[in-house]
Formats: sequence, C-alpha cells, structure tokens
Amino acid sequence: MTSLNKTALPVMVYLAFAIVYIVWGSTYFFIQKALVGFPPFILGAFRFSVAGILMLGWCKIKGEEIFNLKTIKIATVSGVLMLGLGNGIVIWVEQFIPSGLVAIMVASAAIWFVILDKSKWKENLSNKYIVSGLIIGFLGVVLLFSDQIAQAVDKPQSNLQIIGMALLILGPIAWAGGSLYSKYHPTTGSSVSVNTGWQMLMASIAFLPGGFLKSEFKLLDWGSIPLDAWLSIGYLILFGSIAAFSAYVWLLKVRPATQVSTYAYVNPVVAVLLSLTFTNELIGLTQIIGLVIILGSVLLINLPKYK
Repeated sequence: MTSLNKTALPVMVYLAFAIVYIVWGSTYFFIQKALVGFPPFILGAFRFSVAGILMLGWCKIKGEEIFNLKTIKIATVSGVLMLGLGNGIVIWVEQFIPSGLVAIMVASAAIWFVILDKSKWKENLSNKYIVSGLIIGFLGVVLLFSDQIAQAVDKPQSNLQIIGMALLILGPIAWAGGSLYSKYHPTTGSSVSVNTGWQMLMASIAFLPGGFLKSEFKLLDWGSIPLDAWLSIGYLILFGSIAAFSAYVWLLKVRPATQVSTYAYVNPVVAVLLSLTFTNELIGLTQIIGLVIILGSVLLINLPKYK
C-alpha cells in the first residue's frame, strides 16, 4: 500500500481494509440466508434502521452532536445511493441469482469508481495501466455472466434473471456514485460514526415504499421467521453494517477512492468460498476465468498507486 494519510495510523488502515474485505464478502452469503425468512424490502429497512439507530444512539451517549442539518443532507444522498440503491439491488436480486455470482457482478463497482471520479479523470484516464484495467475488467464481467445470459435468453421463464442482471449493472454505479459523493462532501461538523448512522437510517426509509407496494408488511408472519434468518440479519446489522460500513466510510476519508474500491475484487472470493462450502451453488470454469480476469484488472487499475 502506498504512503498512508498522515492522520491515519497504518495499523488502523490495514485493520479497516481487512474488515471491509472479509466481512463484506461474507454478507452476500448471509443476505441469502436472511431472505429465507425476510422479504427483501423489509430485510433492508429492518437491517439499516436498527443499525442506524444503534449507531446514532451510541454517538448520543458519547455526547456527540447528532442533529446536524448539513450532515443529514449529505448522508441522505450518499446513504440512499449506496445502501438504498446499491445494496438494495443486491438484496432483491439474491432472491433468484446465486450469492456468489451477485458478488462477482458487483465487483464492477471498482471500474465505476474510476469512470465517475471526474476530478481524477486526467490522472486516471491518461494512464495506460488504468485504461487497460478498465477494458479488461469490463470483458471479465461480460465473461462471468455469459453462461447465465445465454440461459436467460433460452428460457422464457427467466425474465427475473434478465431484470436482475440489468439491475446488477445499475447497482455498482449507484454505489460508486454515492461513495464518491461522500468522499468529496466531507461532514466536518460531525464524526464518521454520526455520518454513517444517518446514512443507514435514511437508506432504511428508502426501502419502505417497496415494502408497502409489495404488501410485505401485511403478509409477513413475524412468528414464522426461522432462527437462521434472525441470526443472519443480526450478523448483517452488527458486522456488515455497523463494523464494515463504518470502516468503509472512514477509509474513503483517508485513502484514494480507487484503492478503497479494491474491496470489490476481494469480496467475490470470500463470497464464492462461502457459497461453495455451505450451499449447493456451483461456479463454473467460465466464471472462474472471468474472476481471474477481473482480479488482473484491479492490479492494472491500481498499479500506479502500488508503484
């Protein structure tokens, strides 16, 4: 890793990267387990509302100011883009697309970080390594889903898969856009914890219209939710949201966006390993080759930083 921000201890940076790499990689697996008991919109609303309230409550106990209008406005935009759209799409498509493949597709977020970071266009797009990485990464994503795209075209009943794959293109764009907005609109009057808490709380509100339109709140029998689903959503709240998302928002403040975006290439490896170990999901040779290509693209994209 290149020279670290003088305000951030190296050990804290490495720890934050480890949390984001490993914990977020596991969340794809636990989202699919939670969906056994929770419908998607309720899952998102419940997960992020509880995590946001816990985070803001803890900040209030520590004596921090939590009602800062500027912070709330910025957190609303970034939170809805990242968690409401970006993560919300992941939750919805995991109803019918394997978690390992979802994680691999979301890896394209690293590419969108470079494309959407306008202030770094001159630096990034004039670099042959970054441009090559973008092209190779795109080809890798296409290759990853080539088999599934072909199957979806052949089977009329797979319309949801086609919609899901289209949304999995939009999701990483929303996530990268929200992340960059958060990075370039710092909330100087509030801590990272307060900002993160509002991002999660405002994102939870974005899930509510979908829940009402799909009658999820009316149809869900809370007493029939299995223990595994409760344990999974507990893991998502404590580790996926409070621990990992907080670490991610902090990293955006102290490290270059392209370097932070490398989480998107490590997460699929963790997700695939969990899927292969604990479920009946299968990852074919084409997907493995595509993953290797994408991992190669992140090396190229970040090669100037590593040098």
